[in-house]
Amino acid sequence: MSEDLLSKRALTIEPSLTLEISAKAKKLAEEGIDICNLSAGEPDFNAPAEVISATSKALFDGFTKYGPAAGDLELRNAIANKLEIQNNIKYDFENILITNGAKQAIYNLFQILLNEGDEVIIPSPYWLSYPQMVKLAGGKPIILETSPNNGFKIDTEQLKDKISSKTKFIIINSPNNPTGKVLSENELLEIIEITRKHDQINILSDEIYELILKSSVSHIPVVSIAKGLEDRIYTVNGFAKGWAMTGWRVGYLAGRKDVIKASASLQSQSTSNVCSFVQKGAIEALKLRKEYFEGINTIYDERRQILSTGLKEIENIHLNPPTGAFYAFPELPNTNISSVDFCKKALEDFGLVLVPGKAFGNDQCIRISCATSKSNILDGIKRLKKAINKFY
Repeated sequence: MSEDLLSKRALTIEPSLTLEISAKAKKLAEEGIDICNLSAGEPDFNAPAEVISATSKALFDGFTKYGPAAGDLELRNAIANKLEIQNNIKYDFENILITNGAKQAIYNLFQILLNEGDEVIIPSPYWLSYPQMVKLAGGKPIILETSPNNGFKIDTEQLKDKISSKTKFIIINSPNNPTGKVLSENELLEIIEITRKHDQINILSDEIYELILKSSVSHIPVVSIAKGLEDRIYTVNGFAKGWAMTGWRVGYLAGRKDVIKASASLQSQSTSNVCSFVQKGAIEALKLRKEYFEGINTIYDERRQILSTGLKEIENIHLNPPTGAFYAFPELPNTNISSVDFCKKALEDFGLVLVPGKAFGNDQCIRISCATSKSNILDGIKRLKKAINKFY
């Protein structure tokens, strides 16, 4: 397709660095090559049976019509209730917008609040869609690099240096994709206090991995500890990761009422309401008891430990052990080969599918998923060790 045909906005979108590797892995598998895939970005088990049952019932009960663009009122109220009871955030339904996944919540927010040239500070490593969505809204991504050498900690002095009169947002993603890092209360408070000094700055808190945590670690919702800044903090969450409902596309945006109303208006002119009967399933998901998530996290804890132990045994690999989400983000031995080239070679020579760190803003790391069986993780570690020994 000729670039003359495309809008300037479309031309700002960078091609996915993972598509080529994913396509090649699929082709090799179809050719009968033994593939070990450690690139998964979604749980490897099904949604809870209660959720599936409630959704099926809603479908047969006729919840198949258009609904309010802002979302099913019962679901909005249920999320507001969840935020108050579990997260110590006082909202009502008018503070909640139901979206087609957490991704649309972020997209809507940037479309509503960013003007041409507004800056968004994005700590790196970052989820790969953040910069693209900023650019699509006319904004400018400002990347704040962190290092595996200090556990990907955000340097507050560097953060201050990145702030300008055009700064509109700081993004916080905890638990983090791709590192698995969970920010401590002190780390969050440092960012909050910097934000407090600049009236034009808002915080986008992406908490989609809230429920996937090491048993010894707690999630801290940003707005719950940011007294006086409630109107400048927007929480994004959803059902994809914690409830294994990635393909269901149910997320939400929580924040001040006028912004939620404007976001709902935008949504009404684009995708309209989230699938009506799926929203009924989300209501049921919110009723699940904590024992369900404790069981899920026990599984992830075991897998995370196997992955971390295996990576530490590979010579010259540096790992900050993850405490949340279902990823590890180890640093490769040196700069002799980029993360993209290493992942290509690991696939071609050893049938191992990994995600290059360059996609997340750090070309010296690779993302490895533990959203797969323990046997697959162990197999992947063996293949990775062979790849490291060969290419380094």
